[in-house]
Amino acid sequence: MAAAACVPVRVCHQEIVRFDLEIKAAVQDIRDCPGPLSALTELNAAVKEKFRHLRGRIQELEQMAREQDKESEKQALLQEVENHKKQMLSNQAAWRKANLACKIAIDNAEKDQLLQGRDSLRQRKTTKESLAESASNITESLMGISRMMSQQVQQSEETVQTLANSSRTILEANEEFKSMSGTIQLGRKLITKYNRRELTDKLLIFLALALFLATVLYILKKRLFPFL
Repeated sequence: MAAAACVPVRVCHQEIVRFDLEIKAAVQDIRDCPGPLSALTELNAAVKEKFRHLRGRIQELEQMAREQDKESEKQALLQEVENHKKQMLSNQAAWRKANLACKIAIDNAEKDQLLQGRDSLRQRKTTKESLAESASNITESLMGISRMMSQQVQQSEETVQTLANSSRTILEANEEFKSMSGTIQLGRKLITKYNRRELTDKLLIFLALALFLATVLYILKKRLFPFL
């Protein structure tokens, strides 16, 4: 009888192992379940069904063990049955813990959503009030930039006029002090360097204005269109 029962015993053992692995995987799915509760309910229903099959296979294996002719084989199978029962109890404990952790996570997620919804409503209420203030601040900043640019342009015009006057003075002095050609050439080099510096100043002013305008546009974008 032991030889005849060998095949079903082996098949029963394999099915027990398979259901055990499937239950472990399903418990992990429950632990990782992000919600909602309906999804958790479906996972629990599947786990219950797997436990039902596992319990039935363990009972079958226990019945086969009791029907063994040899006492040694009987005791070995009964020991396996006991081990499978302990493993099933361990899986049930892990299942309960996974459900508890998942429910806590779902509750926390729902609370976070409620808090985010309240924050969103408050932000919408304050947006209209802050828009007028932001527009006023930006307008004031632009006016300040305009005044600064006007002063820079005026200073540049004065510098150009000063350079022009200096050039005329040098040209007039050139006729009177031909013997000082070396000094005059040095003066011309200084004037050329000054002109280049003027161009550099204008370029720096332009770059500063472009950077400021880009910063203003970026701030406007972040305040007016934060979702972009």
